[in-house]
Amino acid sequence: MKDQLEDFVHRNRAAFDDKEPSERVWKNIHAATQQGPRTTVWNSLMLWRAAAVVFMALSGYLLYQKTTAKPAVSEVAANEFRDVERFYFNLISEKVQLIDEFQKNEGLNGFTQDFQQLEAMYSVLKEEMKAHPSQKVKDALVLNLLIRIDLLNQQLHALEKKEDESYKDKKEKKEESV
Repeated sequence: MKDQLEDFVHRNRAAFDDKEPSERVWKNIHAATQQGPRTTVWNSLMLWRAAAVVFMALSGYLLYQKTTAKPAVSEVAANEFRDVERFYFNLISEKVQLIDEFQKNEGLNGFTQDFQQLEAMYSVLKEEMKAHPSQKVKDALVLNLLIRIDLLNQQLHALEKKEDESYKDKKEKKEESV
């Protein structure tokens, strides 16, 4: 069918070339061009303004939600740190009690001074955590607690070693006297 149409157009081409549209067609074309551009729903300036307002309002709302959500995250981190801190403080207090039982009011050499310095640094870090909470400060606080526990373990080991030596000395003196 397409071939027949093409053949017809080629045979009658000369008849189509000399024809012009009527005056009525030209008037309709002229009137359509004088009206200006037709406004469609998608081309409406008012629609785009409304979309921009909705977009800005939604962006503002989401930004507000994001900024108010941050304290909840830091609150979770603070609660998490309190649990870790409580665990290490319990461990430290147990070890200090053990050392007190060994020492019975004897000086602990450089141990007490080191331990007091670590406690002072911990207090400073704790204030920093309250002022500017961050993962770095939290890690420093945990590290301080771990160092204190290690220092206590070293002191306990030294005291146990000293007690074992004194026990052996007493045993040897007892054997010599027998």
